[in-house]
Amino acid sequence: MKCVDDFRLQLGNKQLVPIMIGGMGVDISTARLALEAARLGGVGHISDAMVPTVTDRRYDTKFVKTKLAKYKFNVDNPDKSVVQFDLGVLEEATRLHVGNAMQQKQGDGLVFINCMEKLTMNAPKETLRVRMRAALDAGIDGITLAAGLHLGSFALIEDHPRFRDAKLGIIVSSLRALQLFLKKNGRCGRMPDYVVVEGPLAGGHLGFGMDWAQYDLASIFTEIRDWLKAEQLEIPLIPAGGIFTGSDAAGFLEAGAGAVQVATRFTVTRECGLPETVQQEYFKADEDDIEVNQLSPTGYPMRMIKGCPAIGDSIRPNCEAYGYLLDAKGSCSYIDAYHKAHEAHPGERRVPVWEKTCLCTHMRNFDCWTCGHYAYRLKDTTHRLADGSYQLLSAEHVFHDYQYSKDHKIALPKREVCLLAG
Repeated sequence: MKCVDDFRLQLGNKQLVPIMIGGMGVDISTARLALEAARLGGVGHISDAMVPTVTDRRYDTKFVKTKLAKYKFNVDNPDKSVVQFDLGVLEEATRLHVGNAMQQKQGDGLVFINCMEKLTMNAPKETLRVRMRAALDAGIDGITLAAGLHLGSFALIEDHPRFRDAKLGIIVSSLRALQLFLKKNGRCGRMPDYVVVEGPLAGGHLGFGMDWAQYDLASIFTEIRDWLKAEQLEIPLIPAGGIFTGSDAAGFLEAGAGAVQVATRFTVTRECGLPETVQQEYFKADEDDIEVNQLSPTGYPMRMIKGCPAIGDSIRPNCEAYGYLLDAKGSCSYIDAYHKAHEAHPGERRVPVWEKTCLCTHMRNFDCWTCGHYAYRLKDTTHRLADGSYQLLSAEHVFHDYQYSKDHKIALPKREVCLLAG
């Protein structure tokens, strides 16, 4: 049986190790993680989810504090239409986030940014335009369009000098979604450089309904592959969602995939942005601890660890500081759920909100533990330590395990030896 290293992803004039690390939002896919993927010859993603918040944490900017001060008068008002993002600040934050990563890049691989259409930010078209253009200005190697159909996204950057230079791709979960994307963006005279085909076992938001279990990645991938061949379109397909071993990956590559996108196994690496206390929760999770629910204000089903603090919390909507999921009218379904819960319990200060979760605040605090279906297998990829915790991995170790492993084997890391002082 072949291994992943027997294949290469061809993007333009570059040949890459066919491993792409997915863009996990709010600095879970850190620049450090993406840079490791690039150093090792593959593709890494950073995410543009809540970028001003991320730069505050990473570079000591004060974007969130300034925004909250400006709109503090509106905190108790359920109408958030007045809360607008400063597009200049958004551009500055994106340039800082992307530019810093690109300045550090080494190796023959690439660093992409994941741009979510559902990150509507009270001005969907304007904010998406700024985020993409600023990322291109800052030198990003490519943009992956995510969480939405992106029917007009190419048009937002078609006059940018790097529109044909940077690699541009789209995440889809069905042939129909890809056909719509190609039709609507066809007038720009540019095909996507790659297509990520995301199946129902992926982490975080899913491109399916609550009937997700009726679908499978292999069938969707095959349908899209065969349609592209019939249309004589040579676009690399990159399956994602549930690819847990190098053998899983090699199977798709042998079936005609250009690369694979993986993420779950990198959540428990030292380069990942999750705090170690949360990473230990991922290790401890059993299969029964993982659920697909409808708590996300985006309207998409979301896979997460059901014991996470975000579920049933009573936090007040914090849109004046964040507000990344406000629609064009300044609405968010969590705001509605919050006020509905409080109206049903008048006079109570802390009322659990079970209908939705405040995704902005909880993602910022790493309290929303989104995960892939096979997160419960993470404990089998490392050693359990004497104190009951699990040994963290390096991104290089996980990357190489995908690259070289065969027979569905998972290589455990070198066991760490802890020496007690005294």
